[in-house]
Amino acid sequence: MTTYKRLALVASTAERAQEAESQLRASREWVPLEEADAVVALGGDGLMLQVLHQMLDSSRILPVFGLNRGTVGFLMNKFKSSRSLEERMEKARKVAVSPLHMEAVTNTGETETCFAINEVSLLRETRQSAKLEVSVNDKVRLQEMICDGVLVATPAGSTAYNLSANGPILPMGSKMLALTPISPFRPRRWRGAILPESAQITFRARESVKRPVLVVADQKEVRDVKEVRVKAWPEHQLTLLFDRGQSLDERIFAEQFAV
Repeated sequence: MTTYKRLALVASTAERAQEAESQLRASREWVPLEEADAVVALGGDGLMLQVLHQMLDSSRILPVFGLNRGTVGFLMNKFKSSRSLEERMEKARKVAVSPLHMEAVTNTGETETCFAINEVSLLRETRQSAKLEVSVNDKVRLQEMICDGVLVATPAGSTAYNLSANGPILPMGSKMLALTPISPFRPRRWRGAILPESAQITFRARESVKRPVLVVADQKEVRDVKEVRVKAWPEHQLTLLFDRGQSLDERIFAEQFAV
């Protein structure tokens, strides 16, 4: 059992989150992020992703206990004002999440790098379909895919955009990635692949000026890309805290039986 003595509190701007923040601020002493042992996040999945990205950017990785004051809250715990926050965090189960590292090269030769917790998505910018070459570990697997786009999802993100695109749900701890096409036209029968976490995936946009493509890593967008390289980044694992019986892997498991 781990004791988190110094806690930082962050909240989204949503009214429900602000009300909960006022309530929790008065319940105990809080410290700034740079002095904390763990973070309590009030809001929805968007806030959770924001907090995790801030930690990746600062290279100071802390466990995060999310309390749902948003909409879906797939990455969050239930907000229960009647239960001791300290007790819940001490008993919480730790779930490790490996982010994705994305490197994109634009048509003008500029290189952009960023990270994704859920997925990296390539999407057509105009009404014209994208033409993409797909390589895994430097070996071309698809010479040309004509589609609206394609994405690479982590287990944590496999129930988000990936699931909407008919991609597979990946259990936490599986050390796998989902490679999922978005509205593919050619090849018609290709429905994606499940790859090991160690795989490096490279996308090359064919006719990238005539058929412009953008890439989105969670919430960051880079336009007019001609090549994108994606790989998992397990050496910078993030830690989410979940109430017992409400862990992320249990939610992903339950999602597979949802009707």
